[in-house]
Amino acid sequence: MTKADIVNKVAEATGITKTETEAVIDGFIITIINALKNGESVDLRGFATFSVKKRKSKIARNPKTGETIELKERYVPTAKISKQFKLAVSESLKVEDNKSEAE
Repeated sequence: MTKADIVNKVAEATGITKTETEAVIDGFIITIINALKNGESVDLRGFATFSVKKRKSKIARNPKTGETIELKERYVPTAKISKQFKLAVSESLKVEDNKSEAE
């Protein structure tokens, strides 16, 4: 599913135009990115918690060439999916698996 697909589904569900829906979704994404840039975490209960983690510098290996390289200290955005979200996805896919096995 792409951002355009999400815009279409939300627009259909809410009756808002696609242009307005896309502006809202873009604003939502930009707000999360800006919060993470400012060192804040974003907690969307029942969905996920977004935060930034500091990674230490380390020596890594290019798997293709075998060459060693130094990765400098860096900050990476992370997302921790909520238990409710994980459970909902898992249960939904189990039902689909059971349907396909029965056929």
